[in-house]
Amino acid sequence: MASLLSVQCVASLRRSGGLVHLRTSALGVSQRNYSKKEASPFEYLHQSVVPSMHYQKSLPRLPIPKLEETMKRYLAAQRPLLDDDQYRTTEKLTQDFQSGVGKQLHEELVAQDKRNKNTSYISGPWFDMYLSARDSVVLNFNPFMHFNLDPNPEYNNQLVRATNMVCSAVRFMKTLRAGVLEPEVFHLNPAKSDTDGFKRFIRWVPSSLSWYGAYMMNAYPLDMSQYYRLFNSTRIPKCGRDELFTNEKGRHLLVMRKGNMYVFDIVDKDGNLVKPAEIQSHLQYILSDPTPAPAFPLGVLTSENRDTWARLREKLIAAGNAEKLNLVDSAIFCFSLDDETMRDHIHISHNMLHGDGCNRWYDKSFSIILTKDGQASINFEHSWGDGVAVLRLQNEIFKDTTEQPLVHPGSVAAAVDSASAVRRLEFRLDSELENGIKNAKENFDSAVSELTIDAMEFKKGGKKQLKKSKLSPDAIAQLAFQMGFLRQYGETVATYESCSTAAFKHGRTETIRPATSFTKQCAHAFVCQPGQHSVEQLQAMLHECSKYHGQLTKEAAMGQGFDRHLFALRYLANSKGLALQDLYTDPAYAAINHNILSTSTLTSPAVNLGGFAPVVPDGFGVGYGVHDDWIGCNVSSYPARNVHEFLQCVHKSLEDIFTVLEGKTLVKKQ
Repeated sequence: MASLLSVQCVASLRRSGGLVHLRTSALGVSQRNYSKKEASPFEYLHQSVVPSMHYQKSLPRLPIPKLEETMKRYLAAQRPLLDDDQYRTTEKLTQDFQSGVGKQLHEELVAQDKRNKNTSYISGPWFDMYLSARDSVVLNFNPFMHFNLDPNPEYNNQLVRATNMVCSAVRFMKTLRAGVLEPEVFHLNPAKSDTDGFKRFIRWVPSSLSWYGAYMMNAYPLDMSQYYRLFNSTRIPKCGRDELFTNEKGRHLLVMRKGNMYVFDIVDKDGNLVKPAEIQSHLQYILSDPTPAPAFPLGVLTSENRDTWARLREKLIAAGNAEKLNLVDSAIFCFSLDDETMRDHIHISHNMLHGDGCNRWYDKSFSIILTKDGQASINFEHSWGDGVAVLRLQNEIFKDTTEQPLVHPGSVAAAVDSASAVRRLEFRLDSELENGIKNAKENFDSAVSELTIDAMEFKKGGKKQLKKSKLSPDAIAQLAFQMGFLRQYGETVATYESCSTAAFKHGRTETIRPATSFTKQCAHAFVCQPGQHSVEQLQAMLHECSKYHGQLTKEAAMGQGFDRHLFALRYLANSKGLALQDLYTDPAYAAINHNILSTSTLTSPAVNLGGFAPVVPDGFGVGYGVHDDWIGCNVSSYPARNVHEFLQCVHKSLEDIFTVLEGKTLVKKQ
């Protein structure tokens, strides 16, 4: 169900004026060793006038939609996926649910929500969904987001870029923990609200009221509770349900190279950033270490089935490795140094999404991966958050490393004893553990060998032309996927687009359902009936699709979709031990949640591309971005689907759409 890049929620946020992402119960951020008095300005990225968590107390709560509205939206989303008989069956089951057990469950969910005003109704169930999933986090959950190269080529040297990225990440962490990181705010009118004058005013408004002050200026603060889990955090495998672990006392970095694992301090005992020249020296030591790749690389265990990994972890602890595992778990983050050079974007996508399984610790909240030729990505574990915090981190690291790098191509590493400062972790393994690692590697290789990734760039138009035509760029991209799939496979299928709900306290995501009755009609007109409609009729259909998609996006961003509500009601029924209601056993419910087209969009000055695997065996994982003058897609599939052909069909669909927008007639099928 979930490996989506919820980073796309940021784009949804920009599209609709709603936003969201977030989670956890830990709203407070430790100030220990990070106060402004103890550190120089050099230690921070910036020092915000408005405290980082200033808006957190007054954020609005995620609304629970009215049950009748959820049922209407559910049926509207089902209509294009079902024939008339199937739809009548689903309609009857929906009516029965709404007037019967669904009504009781909804009333109980509302009452439960009123008793838990410190969080959102979806937060607990959503955590449970992620942490109880037993599938490998690789391909099924962890996405990647790829950095643009540094515009100054010399700074893409692996050692230089690694050192600068580590320093910038620590500066971000310290800025956050000191409470001086700029709050995450979506400005609808930045000329009024994103100003020094407004910030000086709002800082004096009590935090219990501050959100309302921002709202009056058309600014929407976003939930930042997930930021707490960015650093010193790891997902710990446990039988049945994993746990999230955070230990802010950790001052060290975990570095991986050739499957070997190293730790060294990047924060000193006073909480300050270790000198960049020393960090450079330590990284140089690791890059020069002649130690061969281990025969049994421990990292591959993090790619295993979660119960299998949980049992092996217990054996690792019993074998005397508890202290070393604790160092891994409490590390500020993981930095993977790869010896490979990337051939192209497809190679980058495979390497950053999964790699070889040996030089990764997939359970860390996030890992930065850096190749020999300076290509860098963030791969992140998805249970703790939905990408908004990760994207903010990525944007700040890119800005800081490109505008204020702390080491340079000519910088000399400090003359320090890195051999003493850097510790290579060596684990005690018995034959059972060695066999477990061997099996994990075989399972990993088998899984990733099935994955195909391909990319497409449409260069004949983009955001500028679409906006000039008064069309939503995201709506047209989604329509092209519907048209492409129809052209390739002759049907309309369940489609998922994630939208952040970070405008609310402990919001997570909501689903936009881009396959609609409007897109189905429009796709059929373009694909199956070219020449049967006038240009004006086709343009009118495009505008109908755009208008309705905009409505769905706005509803989702404001917590008014149907997916999370139905999920929470089902979760509540399960927790009460109730038999599964007919609505949930309906084949149509299973089908709409079997998301063959799983889509996520992202545009950022720091990010070159992003990607994730399909969420079902017969699906596509569609990462895309609509830029000013072009549209890009990075798409994955398993053997059940042909990704190359799909992208050809999407490209053809975009060509047809832009042809019609130019007032030209579509060529009839031969």
